[in-house]
Amino acid sequence: MLARLWLRLGAFLGKTLLWLVGLGLLGWLLSTLWFAWHHSGPVPTEEQIPPGEAAMTQGIIQTAVRIVDQHREGTRYLRDAHAKAHGCVKAEVRVLPDLEPALRQGVFAEPGKTWQAMMRLSNGNAYPQFDSIRDARGMAIKLLDVPGKQLLADQQARTEQDFVMFSHPNFFVSDVAEYAQNVGAQADGKKAMAFFPSLDPRSWQVRHLFIALATLAPAPASPTEATYFSVSPYKFGSANAKFRVAPDPQSCPEYSLPKQNQDLPNFLRSALSQQLSTDRIDACFVLQIQRQNPQKYMPIEDTSIEWKESDAPYESVAKIRIPAQDFDTPALNLACDNQSFNPWFGVEEHRPIGGINRLRKAVYEAVSDYRHSRNTPSDR
Repeated sequence: MLARLWLRLGAFLGKTLLWLVGLGLLGWLLSTLWFAWHHSGPVPTEEQIPPGEAAMTQGIIQTAVRIVDQHREGTRYLRDAHAKAHGCVKAEVRVLPDLEPALRQGVFAEPGKTWQAMMRLSNGNAYPQFDSIRDARGMAIKLLDVPGKQLLADQQARTEQDFVMFSHPNFFVSDVAEYAQNVGAQADGKKAMAFFPSLDPRSWQVRHLFIALATLAPAPASPTEATYFSVSPYKFGSANAKFRVAPDPQSCPEYSLPKQNQDLPNFLRSALSQQLSTDRIDACFVLQIQRQNPQKYMPIEDTSIEWKESDAPYESVAKIRIPAQDFDTPALNLACDNQSFNPWFGVEEHRPIGGINRLRKAVYEAVSDYRHSRNTPSDR
């Protein structure tokens, strides 16, 4: 009798499990079909600014300032993101000599031109942590002595062109509204609520949660071995494009990084120092663009959507060389920390576009001003 009950219970549970698996697969198929239909071209080539974005931006600025307050080190105020640098290094950005005419835009207009640059390599988190912790990794490049009118009216003396990137091709929020909800939850210490803002399943952002988890990746062996993406789009002359910087070891002397002790909190800085300062070996990257094909689903206003290479391949426009150098000194590290990188430091030909870039324009400036005003004169 008891054996028959167990058999019936087992059969019932087995059928229930099969039904659940079947329903799950059906749900996955339907959601995949809906996503493919909803995320199909064509898309606008001009910005679409939603109502209320300016008010949301002001709220985000207040939240970002609160994060800076929360994560300061003693009396020193850090960035609200990418707080920990592995180092700022000098670099050379050389426009390809045989660049095709359509790609000769802005700072890439003169084939063979070499720009002197500063590069900051960093972790993505808002407070310094061990490099072994899963995180995004950042790269910011500042071209120096760039002629032409700057985008920001009060920054005309800068003569710079900045490119700000991190180590994943898409972002875990779509627009300013989602960013406001997400960063607010994180600032309140409610990280789980960042992607599940209410009990209503329609508000859940499961896809974005998976993007965030993929973004928080294990550390590379060295900052010079990661690939970095602009995530958000920019003007590229009359076109729209995203940027990517990828390792280019073929353009540098052959080099094998000695195995680093990844239990040390700053092993990425150590790896960078090992290559550039101890072994005196240059590091090389290639700078590429991906031009928008508006007939494909390559939207400007949704940074959670990766622009597929099958829809628009990356095209190389410049080579980057980081020469052997000594960069890890107290004075240079302080100068690195005080350096400001902003995608809006630049010229019209590379104007940032889309909601997240419009947000950056306000937040970067406000947080930078707040951080520098709070740090003591001896720290600046």
